Amino acid sequence: MKILPSLAAGLAGALALTALHETVRRLRPHDAPRMDLLGERALRQLLAKADADQPDDQEAYFLTMAGDVVGNALYYSLVGSGPHAPRRGLLLGLAAGVGGVVLPGPWAWAPRPAPAPPKPRP
Repeated sequence: MKILPSLAAGLAGALALTALHETVRRLRPHDAPRMDLLGERALRQLLAKADADQPDDQEAYFLTMAGDVVGNALYYSLVGSGPHAPRRGLLLGLAAGVGGVVLPGPWAWAPRPAPAPPKPRP
């Protein structure tokens, strides 16, 4: 596996995924997955356990998005290249999807954020 091409591909995938999440969050705030809030909760809990200062909301959002892109880039770079890359990509994607649904509760990063209140009808 060539490291630099794998990291570049992982970064491209991470940026695309983050852009997609953020676009859907802004276009459909009432039912979009809120991975940003999940990340901010995790960040605040880790900082609290480390007895570190809490960032303001804007800084927490930036740190969460940066950590999300870096973490996803490293994760997706594991796919690499070669004849088994599609299978590795499928398995890593499946593992990430299941982990995103299953792990927040046991790691106390849940409950899920409450949905936005319904918009009043005209």
